[in-house]
Amino acid sequence: MKKIFKYYFLIFKVRERLSPSVQIGQRQLYLHYRELLKRNELPCISETGFRVFSQFEEDGLLLYIFSIIGMEKKVFIEIGADDGINSNCANLYFHFGWHGLFVDGNPESVRRGVRFYKKYPHPWLYQPSFVCSKVTRENINEIIEKNGIKGEVGLLSIDIDGNDYWIWDSIEVVSPQVVIIETHNEFGLENIVVPYDPNYSYPGKHPIYHGASPVAMNKLANKKGYRLVGANELGFNFIFVRNDLVPHELPEVAVESLLNHPSAKAAYAKFEDIKDWEYLEG
Repeated sequence: MKKIFKYYFLIFKVRERLSPSVQIGQRQLYLHYRELLKRNELPCISETGFRVFSQFEEDGLLLYIFSIIGMEKKVFIEIGADDGINSNCANLYFHFGWHGLFVDGNPESVRRGVRFYKKYPHPWLYQPSFVCSKVTRENINEIIEKNGIKGEVGLLSIDIDGNDYWIWDSIEVVSPQVVIIETHNEFGLENIVVPYDPNYSYPGKHPIYHGASPVAMNKLANKKGYRLVGANELGFNFIFVRNDLVPHELPEVAVESLLNHPSAKAAYAKFEDIKDWEYLEG
């Protein structure tokens, strides 16, 4: 019954998020940030979060960042998108005219997403692409290229509860302006990565034995030419901006400054159970 409701009646759950007032309010906020940018009066990024379609307050953080960078590259790629509705990219699609690619390995989620985007909010909108596939280091570039995306894009979002680190490390066909990616604050300030496993499926051997620590993910970002600018309040969805973009307006922040929420500290206690398992240095 729950699956049927999700498939046929999801619009009733999210229709308020699609309202003109939501779009108008956000566009006004975008222009307000642009004006504050001219006056050198920008708020701290940690004060700008809110949720429309994202799981936590990532929608607000991303709106703030793209208010500073600009929205000339309105293309997104979301890996681990589920149905593309509870998403880091849906808000940009529905309210700012972005387009792009949703990738997920769950056929049911993808079917639900395809149906929804074909019908709402307007069936004549340019539709995002959906791909149902298990994502690996070996196929990720092909998946992106086959869907007509290459070069510079606005946003790359990765959240697959597994090989997130290795997927980002392998992506070569696009150069995102902004990357939002899940880290594992259960690993605290350790510099560790769980070894790559192309056959991994959550929860694997242990629910928290996957992914990379915040420190290791930050090192990967630096290697790829990105700097850490913020995270969601709980401190596990890190946001990176490419180094050539607005370095003064979006300064680099330290990893440890984003791990102060009580939940982040509580999460690290779980590491004790798996601290002696196999890890690679980030």
